[in-house]
Amino acid sequence: MKYEADNIYNEDCYKAIKEIPDKSIDLIVTDPPYLIENTKAGGGTQLSKSIQKMNDELELSNLVGSIDETILNEFIRVLKTINLYIWCNHKQIPMYLDFFVNKHKCAFDIIIWHKPNATPLFNNKYLTDKEYCLYFRKSGYCCPANYEEAKTVYSMPINIKDKDKFWHPTIKPRKIIENLIKNSSRPNDLVLDCFLGSGTTAVACKNTGRRYLGFEINEKYFKIAQDRLKNIDANGQIGMFTS
Repeated sequence: MKYEADNIYNEDCYKAIKEIPDKSIDLIVTDPPYLIENTKAGGGTQLSKSIQKMNDELELSNLVGSIDETILNEFIRVLKTINLYIWCNHKQIPMYLDFFVNKHKCAFDIIIWHKPNATPLFNNKYLTDKEYCLYFRKSGYCCPANYEEAKTVYSMPINIKDKDKFWHPTIKPRKIIENLIKNSSRPNDLVLDCFLGSGTTAVACKNTGRRYLGFEINEKYFKIAQDRLKNIDANGQIGMFTS
């Protein structure tokens, strides 16, 4: 393998994944760009200005253009058996279900991160108070250890502290990622994240005794992920534990 386990790379994953051998990955956990067609908040309130600032950052970091579906075939090729978690917004669910369930006959679950402190924007729409993580498998390993780990709904506030520490606008709670990894892999398994962001999946693997391989095209977030694996946050603060 050109890329070594327990390493992350500042690479375009659409190119890098082609260098990964067939059937060499045990699990994929990844968070590709969401499909966000309108990034203009509208209005003149302080709240809408705050939302617009976040939307501008999403656009600047190329986090709104969805995923190039060609990489889904690469996911299947590199996995030993289909076994992956993929974060998405509601507009992307039909596409992923069509590909993995209709085309490839996978079993699936929908994991939900419920945010009890969601931003109160609901003009002509429901609150954006949840995010979706789709789990697809085809005889993949799934073995939650107890009732709590087997739940499909996680109720956790918007992780403002993580955003302050690691500067990524769409960072996911590490505890959720760690639980997904423990449920669907064994110690020393190799977990791939093609859209690594600030390194949450790699850190979660490190904390749970799994090997990791990650790609992040954005140099700023890649550097943050590198430091994070050394227990250094984006503000230069050194922690005692990998977070």
